Amino acid sequence: MKILHAQGGRPGLLPLVLGVAACASPPGAAPPVTVAPDHPNVVAFWNEIANRTVLAAGPVATTPEEQRPAVFFDLASVHVALYDAVVAIEGRHKPFAVKPGTPAAGASTEAAVSAAAHGVLQALFPNRSAQYQAAYEQRLALLPDGPAKARGLALGREVAAGVVRWRAQDGRSVTLAPYASGTRPGQFRAANPNPVFRHFPSIRPFALRSLDQFRPAPPPSLDSAVYAAALEETRTLGGTSSSARSAEQLEVARFHTEPPPSAITRNLGRFAASTASVADAARLMAMIYVSYVDAIGACFEAKYHYQSWRPLSAIRMADADGNAATSKDEAWSPSLPTPNHPEYPAAHSCTSGSLGETLRHFYGTPAVSFSWDSSVTGTTRRYTGVEAFSAEAGLARLHGGMHFRYSVDAGEQLGRQVARWVAQRHFGRQE
Repeated sequence: MKILHAQGGRPGLLPLVLGVAACASPPGAAPPVTVAPDHPNVVAFWNEIANRTVLAAGPVATTPEEQRPAVFFDLASVHVALYDAVVAIEGRHKPFAVKPGTPAAGASTEAAVSAAAHGVLQALFPNRSAQYQAAYEQRLALLPDGPAKARGLALGREVAAGVVRWRAQDGRSVTLAPYASGTRPGQFRAANPNPVFRHFPSIRPFALRSLDQFRPAPPPSLDSAVYAAALEETRTLGGTSSSARSAEQLEVARFHTEPPPSAITRNLGRFAASTASVADAARLMAMIYVSYVDAIGACFEAKYHYQSWRPLSAIRMADADGNAATSKDEAWSPSLPTPNHPEYPAAHSCTSGSLGETLRHFYGTPAVSFSWDSSVTGTTRRYTGVEAFSAEAGLARLHGGMHFRYSVDAGEQLGRQVARWVAQRHFGRQE
């Protein structure tokens, strides 16, 4: 078995719409694609089991993953293992992290995928076996015994072990000093002594050379016209009482406030079940999750590097920003709760930008339609074109009073840069 992958500088918001944005395919692009989760397959099966496992609360915690869960990073490990197991057998694409030495000829893909998923989950979450052990045994019981099953199991287990070794000591267990909020104008004021996701910048990336590789330029200076315009926009659109924001716009903002662990894991499952091809499903999900985790890691690296204040602080303290074009509003509050981490860049835009760019590369067209639902509003929304979801998510953060427009811009660009980097260097065809 070979461990193939190693990490290794740093080389205006799109028009925003509510609900659906059209996206025409450029000349020579593949035809439009509609994602429909109507193809159950072994990748979709194990994606669902992995989701349940990483979201479950175990009775005890003995591994770093159980002690300090990082949901999307752990799911990325699972999907890398599924992908490497599949490509070892089907041979069309390059492996991402592990090239197994187990002979692949005649191996059962179904057995290999099941063994790879089970192996990673068992290593990372040994005390959550109630989520995956019975499913594993029942899935294998459906396969006829024989050389194909045996070879598939051996190959999948080897890949799982390789991925677990590759991601061991990934940095999630770093000990962080107590957080001290800033006191100068422009600096982030934490809502409590423990702002969230501070450990994300310490987690080793999957594909990027470093998490600061695409770090955006600094946010606009407090005395700039750009900053003044952004502050006024969020003050006008994002406050608890706003005559410039419609009821529908506030509902869309609420739609995008479901906590990411549940919203992302559930909705990305649509892509796992969007094709009957196990190879295509494994490749798509691995691309999505590798790009997603590197985008969110890079996003929080930038957030804690710049440590910019949120609109809640900026608007109430505008008399201290040195900008004659801003004025403080001590009574202003955001229409929706503000997450307890620095403002710049916007995380929802980092990840939605990453997803859109990944879909563009995988399908060969920006004309990809898909649905997304929210447990907060109990509704489902449909997006036509890869920019539509990111555009709506960005505007939702303005209407929620959580972000400034330049932060949405920077986040979307960062997410796209990360996904483009991943797609151009990984998951390609064998030469």
